[in-house]
Amino acid sequence: MPLTLLPDLGDLLRLQPQLNAGTIVEALRALGAPGLLWASSPDPDHPLRDALPAARLTVTDLPGDDWTWADAEYEQLTGFLGQFPAGRERLRAAGRAEAVLAELVTAPLTLPGVLDPAFLAQVQEQTLAVRAALDEGPGTRWRERRLTELAARLNAHDGVALVPLDDLPDLLSRLPGAALPDLRAFGPGETSRLRALADRAWQLNETDDLGGLLAALHRETGDPVTPRAELDAAAAGIHLAVGDLPEARTLLERAAHALTDDLPRSLPGLVLARLGQVRDALGDRELAQRTYRAVLALNHAPQVARDAATAGLSEAFRLELT
Repeated sequence: MPLTLLPDLGDLLRLQPQLNAGTIVEALRALGAPGLLWASSPDPDHPLRDALPAARLTVTDLPGDDWTWADAEYEQLTGFLGQFPAGRERLRAAGRAEAVLAELVTAPLTLPGVLDPAFLAQVQEQTLAVRAALDEGPGTRWRERRLTELAARLNAHDGVALVPLDDLPDLLSRLPGAALPDLRAFGPGETSRLRALADRAWQLNETDDLGGLLAALHRETGDPVTPRAELDAAAAGIHLAVGDLPEARTLLERAAHALTDDLPRSLPGLVLARLGQVRDALGDRELAQRTYRAVLALNHAPQVARDAATAGLSEAFRLELT
């Protein structure tokens, strides 16, 4: 397979019902790809870091430089520009372009829609607007240099590569042998639907139909990307949100007992951190502390779970209902 570039939305995958981590798994299967080359965010808690290995798809990291220094230079530049009227106007122009880009990537998306040249042109228009406002260099976090180096590394590979959505149009122009996948006939399936349900249940808001969410979670049996243990943990979060601590504990303990090495790697930390909080709220402080320590002893736990466990060891969790 020639080099094929697949767009990545990063953590925004958790917000897209029809373009989530399960959707990417299904797309790779549709392409007949055994995995992908990772040329996107280094975030260890990226949703695909869970989904791809759970689906038995390989992830090969593309070696690259650390660009955190560019973030520091960007902050210095914007701080300097903010001291002058003309500089503040340039920052406002860049901010307008970034706001348009944010609207593009947070609207409901599909994978074929994101791959449409017209959509990619809209994305590129906003990155060019930021460059026009702040100039290439610190104002773009040295985007041209970074993309040129990234393209040179990608050029030596074939197969499917995952790249940030906003980098995709510029990488295509730098990689004549690369192409977008032909997914015009692709549509999300059961893996995507189940992933969307769990993502929604982890992110509750005041307008949610909690009863409907619970019923949907309990109907499902799960799959490798979104196993039954995660569905139970997500359901427990709903019970916790309404103050039903006993049922939350029952579901979380069932989820904890179902954990295996085959499950998504973030799940044990998420389940145990929430279980520690529920045990704390029920007054079982000693057992809660042991549960928090179990989170911190894991080889991998997402940062949100580690933060919850650290806070729980420092001070007992208390449930505050509004």
